[in-house]
Amino acid sequence: MRVWRWIIAVLVLGAGILSWRVLSVSVRHHEDVPASAEMVRRGAYLVRVGDCLVCHTRAGGAAYAGGREFDLGAMGTLYSPNITPDRETGIGNWSDDDVRAALQLGIGRGRKHLYPVFPYASFTLLSDADALAIKAYLFSLPPVHATAPPNHMRFLFNLRILMAFWSALFNPNQRYVPDPQQSDPWNRGRYLVEGLGHCGECHTPRNIMQARKSSAAYAGAVAQRWHAYNISSDAKTGIGAWSDDALISYLSTGHAEGHGTASGPMAEIVQNSLQWLEPQDIRAMVTYLRALPPKAATDVGVAAQLPESEADLAYGKSIYAGICANCHRTDGTGVNTPYQTLRGATTLSAGHAVNLLQVILAGSSLTTTAGETKMPSFARGYGDAEVASVANYAAKQLGGYHSGIGAADVHRQR
Repeated sequence: MRVWRWIIAVLVLGAGILSWRVLSVSVRHHEDVPASAEMVRRGAYLVRVGDCLVCHTRAGGAAYAGGREFDLGAMGTLYSPNITPDRETGIGNWSDDDVRAALQLGIGRGRKHLYPVFPYASFTLLSDADALAIKAYLFSLPPVHATAPPNHMRFLFNLRILMAFWSALFNPNQRYVPDPQQSDPWNRGRYLVEGLGHCGECHTPRNIMQARKSSAAYAGAVAQRWHAYNISSDAKTGIGAWSDDALISYLSTGHAEGHGTASGPMAEIVQNSLQWLEPQDIRAMVTYLRALPPKAATDVGVAAQLPESEADLAYGKSIYAGICANCHRTDGTGVNTPYQTLRGATTLSAGHAVNLLQVILAGSSLTTTAGETKMPSFARGYGDAEVASVANYAAKQLGGYHSGIGAADVHRQR
């Protein structure tokens, strides 16, 4: 125990010194800039781009008042903070420098290191002007007095000061500099995708230190029990075979003909962020995504596919006919809206059943300017074996592959 205490003491001391050096070099003290109407307008748009609403709003809670739970498995549980201008429970007392330090360095007010669940390793690319515009908008909101539940991080992970080491290793602490060799749309797209849009935070697998693997950038990863698909330019497992129109449609409406409808966290992003972006920004993102190096899809930890029995497929067919066909038809073409179409959906053709099981068990909803599409959860009404059978049938009949799901797989997914 004494050795461990010495190791922890040295780490904490080193992190403290490192933290002080980062702060003293990177955070210059300025007078707060008065917020103009234009800054507030610009900030409102940038907050949309960053999808701040989703992470900083709990179910049934006030917008931006925090409290959303993030289950980090063995590391513990975090809750998002209140970012309304309430002076006691929010950020009402934060200065311009405080906001810049949080967004660009991952250091909150009082020199408190933030956990990288807050994607400051992406937000670090933000310009000072954009960071202050975000502050101007947040400070224009009505203050909400709401305290997030206390975090429950396990030992070592609860030592915020150790995040100084993480930041030193994985936060480049660099503002975005346009590449003069690239076009304006490419540069704008990179700023949005790599920076405020922080797409790589979900679509890139993590290393043992929970930092993004640059060698597998955008090759796909499991986040919040959903598979964030490969969005590199790989033609087989990524978006290389998608047309520009399909990508634009998917990002701006949550649906692309022949590719399916956004579900889970991606549906939230479309609903609260992407559908509100200017068309030229969506096109810029597509331009940049098109230029990403192709990467083969990463392993999502799914067992080898095994052919299902005829009896299992027949059982799944009967469940599908009784429940699923009411909205999706027996051939998967959808009854009322293209959003119900299953033919060609990546969820059914990905070669694994992570999202297929998740959408059956958890359901999904997507509200756009075109209306609301809702997939209810069937977790309570059906047992593990029933869910496995209907998933196997849908994958085989509409996706053309053997998912080989068993009741134990469904139980784990629950």
